[in-house]
Parts: sequence; C-alpha cells; structure tokens
Amino acid sequence: MSTKPRTFSFEFFPPKTAESIAKLRTTRQQLAQFKPEFFSVTFGAGGTTREGTLATVLEIRNEGHAAAPHLSCIGSTRENIRAILNEYKSHGIRHIVALRGDLPSGMGEAGEFRYANELVAFIRAEHGDHFHIEVAAYPEFHPQARSAEDDLNNFVRKVQAGANSAMTQYFFNADAYFRFVDEVQARGVDIPIVPGIMPISNFGQLCRFSDMCGAEVPRWLRLRMQSYYDDTASIRALGLDVVTELCDRLLTGGAPGLHFYTLNQAGIVSTIWQRLGL
Repeated sequence: MSTKPRTFSFEFFPPKTAESIAKLRTTRQQLAQFKPEFFSVTFGAGGTTREGTLATVLEIRNEGHAAAPHLSCIGSTRENIRAILNEYKSHGIRHIVALRGDLPSGMGEAGEFRYANELVAFIRAEHGDHFHIEVAAYPEFHPQARSAEDDLNNFVRKVQAGANSAMTQYFFNADAYFRFVDEVQARGVDIPIVPGIMPISNFGQLCRFSDMCGAEVPRWLRLRMQSYYDDTASIRALGLDVVTELCDRLLTGGAPGLHFYTLNQAGIVSTIWQRLGL
C-alpha cells in the first residue's frame, strides 16, 4: 500500500436538464465541505456526454475545486481522442480517468482502441507527462475478462503503459480488494489503488447495476434487503451499516483512500463520511 496521504474523491455524471444541473450544484456544495482531492465526471459510451462532461468539469474548477474528466476510448478513433485531449489540455486540465468504456448501443465495431492500456499509451505518446492518468481496477475481475489471470495482466499492462493511479469498480467484499492489490503488487505494480465505494440507497437499482458490471452483492445482503420489502428506512439503515463497515475495514487495512460513486447525491455519502470520522 502507498505511504502517501490518503486520497478521497467523489464521482458525478453530467446532468442533462436545468433541474439536474441545479441539483448537482447543491450536491457539490455539500460534498465540497469534506475537501476531497478531486471530483471526477463520467463520460458516456462513445463520447455521448462529451460536452456535458467538459462543461461540468469546468464549472467545478471555476468553483475552486480540482476536477478530472473521464475519457473512454471504445468505439472512437485516434483523431477523435486526440481532439478531446487537446481540448482538455487547452483548458488546463491535467488529470484524466482513462477507461476502455462500453461500446455504444447499436455500434458493432470497437473503433481504433480495443483496450484501456492502448488509450493510456496514446495519451503518453501525445502529451508526455502532462496528464495524471487514473485507470480502473476490478477486484472481482472484469465481467468480460477471459480469466482472472488475464484480468490481472490487463491491469498490469495499463500501469506499464503509464498509469499513475487507479480506482476500483465498487465491491462489498474487502478481501477481494486486498487480494487484488497483493496480486498486482507481486507483479511489480506500485501505484495507489483506491477502492471505489457505492453507497446503498435504492437496492433494486444497485442489483441491476451489479448484474451488468460484475460486482458481487453478497447473498446474505440480497436476502436481508429483500426481507424488508418496501421498508425504505430499514434498507437505508442496513446499507449505511454495511458500507460504513466496509470503508472502515479498507482504511484500517491500509487502502490509500476512497472514491465514492455518488450518483449525484450527497446525503448518504455525507452520513458515511461523518460516521467514519474523516
């Protein structure tokens, strides 16, 4: 694990309506009081939220906070990615979350980039050390990986291509995270790998997300949540307990920080933060 100060960050998706833009501004104000290292902003499949991503990043920076746009490469071309990188650089952006991303619905071709390590290598070739490059990690392994060994090797390739740090897909099994870190460190990886944390608010939505992205929701947690039916207070209370305990175990075990998937909401994240005494 890294001996550097712990890094805490919050992730948003670009809002699309005037109402959601205003709501996100309120969310940011609430979360900014925790002085995160940065806010990150997601990038839709095939660049579908490109303008919204940049606009949100620039607004966050104008408020005096550090912000990092996501950049996914699947379904894109080198020229398109080059244009986006140049645009980011022209605005003084120096931190990027580089991802393979999902192929847009209806698009049959992967484009000129197939894997995230190719995107990382391209960024380094085009811009040297200008950008701090963040990449994704999958403690429970990417759902499209051919094997666990392949997925570990894929992550190592991203680091060898020039990644500075990583944030993980969310998970609820701390042992999976610690084992993943041990295994990639045994392969020579020494960058910080920050756990991604998904607060539990809507359990049905969480299960749908998890089925798509390969994150395991423990059977006992599914059954307990299902037993509450529409008792939202009990669902929220158990979710807070589970995620707070997970965060505490990760930090106690030496994780170099936490990255919260906020879903553009501040309430549950703020409660977890306060419970942890951060």
